[in-house]
Amino acid sequence: MVNIKRISEEEKPSNRKKNIPTKKTVCTKMDWGEPIQRVNFLEKFSNFLLITCVFVMYSVYDIIKIMETQTNITISPPKFNVGFFFVCLGILITLITSVVSFLNLVFATLDKRFPDVLNSSYQYGYSTYDYESIRMSLATLIIIFPVFLVVSYFWNKLYRMNIALWDRFFRRWVIYIILFLSSVVIVVDLVTLVRYFISGEITSRFIYKVLTVLLVAVLVGFYYISALKEREENKSKIGMIFGIAGIILVVASVGYSFMIIGSPMNQRLLRLDDRRVGDLQNIQWQVINYWQQKEKLPVNLEELANPLSGWSLPVEPEFEKGKKYEYTVKGSMSFELCAIFSLPMPKGWREYGGGEVFPMIVNTDTRVAKTSYPYPGGGNNESWDHQEGRTCFIRTIDKDMYPPFPKPENY
Repeated sequence: MVNIKRISEEEKPSNRKKNIPTKKTVCTKMDWGEPIQRVNFLEKFSNFLLITCVFVMYSVYDIIKIMETQTNITISPPKFNVGFFFVCLGILITLITSVVSFLNLVFATLDKRFPDVLNSSYQYGYSTYDYESIRMSLATLIIIFPVFLVVSYFWNKLYRMNIALWDRFFRRWVIYIILFLSSVVIVVDLVTLVRYFISGEITSRFIYKVLTVLLVAVLVGFYYISALKEREENKSKIGMIFGIAGIILVVASVGYSFMIIGSPMNQRLLRLDDRRVGDLQNIQWQVINYWQQKEKLPVNLEELANPLSGWSLPVEPEFEKGKKYEYTVKGSMSFELCAIFSLPMPKGWREYGGGEVFPMIVNTDTRVAKTSYPYPGGGNNESWDHQEGRTCFIRTIDKDMYPPFPKPENY
């Protein structure tokens, strides 16, 4: 350790001569054994930094005052804005959700519009789950996309107003996250599309899907990349162009999806017809069961009601309009079932997978219930093909396929 010791004037031998004026000079020498008595250097340096920071802050404050005087714009102090944080979070969530829903909607709509015979079967009838993917994507896009537009409006408005440096920094991070997640979604979709194309998907549908993905990539990418450049003079024009293009694209996809699946009223009518077909199937099997037990056909539908088995006669869903199911005996083994349908039965090629190729499986198990629509190539499947209005179906019981139940000996 370095110690400093004061040496008095009397201890200096050179100053003890006579007639020599002496000065009361204080000198220092180094002593390595005594405690420290000097001022800490770090303390002085910290004081210097403190004074410097105060000077810089005062200079910045003076510059801000000058800017306010010249531009009449009030500059806020650098503090975090919680509202702007949640607006940025809303932009991130609603944009990614809108992009994913839009791509899913377009892909599902193209699958229905251009079915691939390689992955399809020709079917009759309506299934509630046929358009479930379209309905889910459609509902999500109809709700989330307008929310995204509203949040984007307030996001841009707050950005042009008085926001602090921290908010600008956080905004840039949100834009980078949006670009990253959008790129991930688009790359994954492109990889999936190429995979399906390699597996044998039709070319036209593949091209439409790729063009859709690239169009979304251009709209999202260019808009937020231009937002990163922060060119105030071009913001309104770029935002308006990309905003209008995005709205037109979403509205067109929503309208075309409704053209594919039909209006909500059309969907309801199809579901009512699907229930009617199910009720007629139920009545048909009850008539067959009645014949197997008694070896005769019921005179009317009321005879089928059996409190012991718990079966009751199905009710026409629009019975309030005077509609009802009709049953007529045509012979000892034949009967007729009639109903009034709202629309013709849908028919056509339907894909049983999401564009994937599945092997053909031949089911030879006779215990499997038959479906209500025929496949190409014949078979034992029933046919419930109907037109709009009153349609009747004649059924003849085959004793070989539905033999009577064995009776007890004393029956």
